[in-house]
Amino acid sequence: GGPGRYSIYLAEKGHRVSLLDLSKRNIEVAKEKSAEKGISLEAYVHGNALELDEYEQKYDAILLMGPLYHLIKESDRKAALSGALRLLKPNGIIVASFISNYAPIQDYLKGVHTIESVDELLGYLKDGVSQGDKGFTTAYFTCHKEAKDLMSSFGLTEIIFANVENILGSKEKEINMLEEQEYQKWLEIGYQLSQDENLMGTGEHFLYIGRK
Repeated sequence: GGPGRYSIYLAEKGHRVSLLDLSKRNIEVAKEKSAEKGISLEAYVHGNALELDEYEQKYDAILLMGPLYHLIKESDRKAALSGALRLLKPNGIIVASFISNYAPIQDYLKGVHTIESVDELLGYLKDGVSQGDKGFTTAYFTCHKEAKDLMSSFGLTEIIFANVENILGSKEKEINMLEEQEYQKWLEIGYQLSQDENLMGTGEHFLYIGRK
C-alpha cells in the first residue's frame, strides 16, 4: 500500500480498504494523509507481503503494486503473488504492477544523464536485477513476456495487460500542461497504445489486471 495514495483514493470512492506495507513510516504517512482527507481505512497493517498466512480470504480486489518489482528472487515474487491470491475471493480482481527492464534506459534518456557504463545500463535487459547500490533502490526489472507468463502460471484470467507511459513518456510533463480537451486526446492515444504488442518495450511500467 505504500503511503496510501491508491488506498485513500479508493476509500474516497466508497470502497472499504485495508492497507499493508513493510515500512512503518509509510503506515504513519497513510494515517496522516487519510486523516487530512477526513476518511479512515479499514486497517493500517505493518506487515510483509511474504508473510500473509494470518490474514483471511475476504477481499474482492487486491492491489499488488510494489512487491513484484522490489523482490529480486523469483521464489519470493511467486510467494508474494500466491499469498495475495489466497486472500482474494473467488472471481476477485488482482491488480499488479511491474517495472520494465527498459525503464532504466528511458530514465537516463529523460535527463540525458551521464552514462558511466553502457554494458551496465544494458545489463538490465539480461537479468533485470538492481541491487540498489546505484541509482534506484533494490529492484527487479522485467520484460513484458516474463510478467505475463508469471501471472498466467497462477491460472488467472487476464483482463488487461498494459504498458504504462510507453512512447509518450518522454513528453509527460508537456502533456500534463495541456488544456483539458487536448490532454484527453493524448490520454486516449496513450491508452490505446498501452496494449500494442509492438510497443511493450517502450513502457516504463506494466500494469496487469486479472480475475481469480
